[in-house]
Amino acid sequence: MYIIFIRQNLNYNSLSEKITDLETETQSNINTLAENLIQTQSNMEKHQEDLKDEFNLLKASAGEDFSGIIEDAIKSVVTIRTDSGQGTGFIISDEGYLVTNAHVLADKYGNLASNIKAITYEQKTIIADFIGYDGIFDVALLKISGGYDSLKLENSNNVQIGEKVIAIGNPLGLQFSVSEGIVSNIHQMGTSGINSYIQTDAALNPGNSGGPLINKQGKVIGINNFKISESEGLGFALESNYLKEAINTISQINLNQILIE
Repeated sequence: MYIIFIRQNLNYNSLSEKITDLETETQSNINTLAENLIQTQSNMEKHQEDLKDEFNLLKASAGEDFSGIIEDAIKSVVTIRTDSGQGTGFIISDEGYLVTNAHVLADKYGNLASNIKAITYEQKTIIADFIGYDGIFDVALLKISGGYDSLKLENSNNVQIGEKVIAIGNPLGLQFSVSEGIVSNIHQMGTSGINSYIQTDAALNPGNSGGPLINKQGKVIGINNFKISESEGLGFALESNYLKEAINTISQINLNQILIE
């Protein structure tokens, strides 16, 4: 009887160990399955975003319809208003850093205007902190509180003459107006004396200064700067590579950091 009891006890312990191992294996399989489901869901969401981007690009390329691009980009554009006038700016980082033309912030005497405000697409008026400016490229860096979706800068070396673009701005006080055109020329000389400007026939008027010039991928290829007043269809935007250089120079001097990699 003792031997039988020992054998039964050994069999019970062995069976208990197998059950425990089976439970551990089952739980491990469940965990793996759950992780795979989460990863699959994440991949599906990313795929849906990729499809949305491709669809917007297809609309912009084939149908000449920028509506999908505009719907996303315009939320990152702001109206810049001072006691002396107004212009346009756009957000370049999710932390609320934004850029505009330095001359937008100057009063009639060339001094920095006081009381700089940014008006978002949702019509929220926010006091903007002045960080610094680059006088050579006419670029100013500002900061507003809160979190935002930002616009991405394109490598302006990839810009091609003839490609379609849109300009978003506030011409003559008409907030968040959009005009369409093409790139007429690249590497044009501007007021800086450097061949750093994109020429476009997209309509630019007073109030467009500081706004983004956007390609069909929804990326910024330049910051709208000036137009030849005596002619129509002769607008100029500082190329995005020079804009990036100006932003990082201002940021390093005043914030001791690089804003755009």
